Amino acid sequence: MIHPPTEPLAIIGIGCRMPGGADSPAAFWELLLGGVDAVGDLPPDRFDVARLFDPDPTARGRIYTRWGGFLRNIDQFDPAFFGISPREALHIDPQHRLLLETTWEAFEDAGVPPERAAGASVGVFIGISTHDYGDIQMYPVNRDRLDHHSNTGTAVSIAANRLSYFFDFRGPSLTVDTACSSSLTALHLACESIRAGECTTAIVGGVHIMLTPEPTMGFCRATMLSPTGRCRTFDSRADGYVRSEGAGVVMLKPLSQAIADGDTAYAVIRGTAMNQDGRSSGLTVPSAAAHEAMLRRALGRAGLDPADVQYVEAHGTGTPVGDPIEASAIGAVMGAGQHPGGVCAIGSVKTNIGHLEAASGMAGLIKTALMLRHRRLVPTVHFEQPNPRIDLDALRLRVVAAVEDWPAVEGAGMAGVNSFGFGGANAHVLMGEAPAALGRDRGRSGAEPPEPVRAEVLTLSARSADSLRALAREYIAVMRSGPSAVFHDFCAASVLRRSHHPHRVAVVGASFDELVEGLEAFLLGDARANVAAGAASSPPAPLAFVFSGMGPQWWGMARGLIRDEPIVRDTVQRCDAIVQTLAGWSVLGELAADEGASRMRELDVAQVCGFAVQAGLVRLLRSWGIVPDVVLGHSAGEITAAWAAGVHDFEATTALVHHRSRLQVRATGQGRMLA
Repeated sequence: MIHPPTEPLAIIGIGCRMPGGADSPAAFWELLLGGVDAVGDLPPDRFDVARLFDPDPTARGRIYTRWGGFLRNIDQFDPAFFGISPREALHIDPQHRLLLETTWEAFEDAGVPPERAAGASVGVFIGISTHDYGDIQMYPVNRDRLDHHSNTGTAVSIAANRLSYFFDFRGPSLTVDTACSSSLTALHLACESIRAGECTTAIVGGVHIMLTPEPTMGFCRATMLSPTGRCRTFDSRADGYVRSEGAGVVMLKPLSQAIADGDTAYAVIRGTAMNQDGRSSGLTVPSAAAHEAMLRRALGRAGLDPADVQYVEAHGTGTPVGDPIEASAIGAVMGAGQHPGGVCAIGSVKTNIGHLEAASGMAGLIKTALMLRHRRLVPTVHFEQPNPRIDLDALRLRVVAAVEDWPAVEGAGMAGVNSFGFGGANAHVLMGEAPAALGRDRGRSGAEPPEPVRAEVLTLSARSADSLRALAREYIAVMRSGPSAVFHDFCAASVLRRSHHPHRVAVVGASFDELVEGLEAFLLGDARANVAAGAASSPPAPLAFVFSGMGPQWWGMARGLIRDEPIVRDTVQRCDAIVQTLAGWSVLGELAADEGASRMRELDVAQVCGFAVQAGLVRLLRSWGIVPDVVLGHSAGEITAAWAAGVHDFEATTALVHHRSRLQVRATGQGRMLA
């Protein structure tokens, strides 16, 4: 399906790994909100920084910086989860492994089980530029260690292709390298692909890992890196950027389809643009004119005016040359186009986490999506005095230096995200707040009456027993901290919007406290009536429905089901109408009768009511996708089993149960059962 070029695209899921332990959108938001500087010392597991460090920028074969933004545990990976052998995993670039993990997490964050996307035209667009792991494997001294997995494990093209292979995606699958603008360029191409009908959904990501010192040596020789180890974007003390690691993945879907599918969203992409600096004053020197042209093109494609945009997430590396050029371009377009007296806010995530290079655009995009979702601006840290070459007042710009509410505007908040490659390839994204129909907290205003308390089922699953226990502990921590989701939605998501792996636990409860107690019992190995745990068989064992005859019924049975489940209520009402015509009494009335007035022990009443309730359960389970392979029944339950198997229609079965019960009453001469 070809979509209009102006249709927004919803960001429905995010997976990320950012410096400072920000391994989820929520953790990343807390880092941003706290104004955290996640830059630290280079960890010893990368290379011997003490041997290579020299503060003299002219020293050859040395680095004059020992700082960066680094990820933890990049050597840890669960290959079995992704169907990869341990031997192959050793040859796979950690960047590819991170993309597998964050793509899975983006699906989970979106509430879309990955298996539902298998075989679909899902596109994969990945920004990646470095290949340190491949360089290490291909060193001449490592020739005897090369293996048939070496090339597929390190080729940058496989970064995208492996995702398509594992998840069984059939849309476009490609890797983009435009240096620091790689991931936003990938986003632009993904948006174009969706609108052209090449894919229905897109996975867009960027990743960067630093394993060898040589690239850092090259940037040191070019004096691009900060000798003080901090990105001071737009500040008078700006002295270069800090290299950092990270990964970010977003899931995109056309806005109309996201609404139809009942998805939630962080923000919507309104328009994108890309261009090149051409012949600027140097290959790595940006062009203000090219940046201005790109901003205007993005606005035009989004159908927006500069005054509609309240914030721009700048590329903002913290270089004394690049920052003034970028600020002048933003000011010339976004600042100059503001309403009288208005200014455009700007900032840069690089002051928090450093420069993720090929993944930097994705870091800026995710930061901006989170700000739009929470309607708050977060600080650009290390900003004190503006670079003297940046006249913020004249440019009608201001650097966000503290947490503040999103500027008050009529309509949705809007923001832009810049990303520039050091070879001149530029990309820009304009994005806005998600509409109410896609809001993450839609329909949850404090003015609404509380939902009635009812039991729900929480289902957790994992690929191993140890992983399941770890997941249970994570859920306990979330529920104890007071989840923002409504109880029903929280539980429903675990059932309907998560993949179900072999090792499973299900807990029934009417509150978060009851669910926590159930999971704690599971972890302790205590048996509870409301907790079921075990391992699913592969292939799944056949499912049988067994229908009861006389005996299990009781007064007041199924009241909760009839009240809460429309399908059950409809089934019982249909049975009631038929029985009233045949016998003149009410099935609904008997099921609602109090203990003293109940006739549920009378044979003819019990059998008809038993059929009505069991038929309602069958229809309810079928609506959830639970269909039996085999049906059988005892006594009057045989008739219900025959109906469930399609032997008789509903009206005929109701009449058959009624007449059979009357014949039994006449044959036995008694209409009541002794207890």
